[in-house]
Amino acid sequence: MLAVIKTGGKQYLVSPGDKIKVEKLEAEEGKEITFDEVLLCDNDGKTQIGAPSIEGAKVTAKVLKQGKGTKLIIFKYKPKKRYKRKIGHRQTFTEVEILEIKN
Repeated sequence: MLAVIKTGGKQYLVSPGDKIKVEKLEAEEGKEITFDEVLLCDNDGKTQIGAPSIEGAKVTAKVLKQGKGTKLIIFKYKPKKRYKRKIGHRQTFTEVEILEIKN
């Protein structure tokens, strides 16, 4: 069983048991959350495609942890103008485990 869900402006292909990192969600560790925006659902060869999402389909997931990604360095430089700027960034994420897909 597969499903395509949309969260945080991105789409993820998931199946039960998968662990994925999504944009930060306001949920505590250990809690269950549901994703209502299911764009595609495949159940034993029967494929449903939403327009834009499937009515009544839900994906249930468990929040494993909240965290920060690796540090990215943003460096801006303009030659001959004495302009340099160095910025660091760490994106926050939520790691979830997919429990079940209902359609």
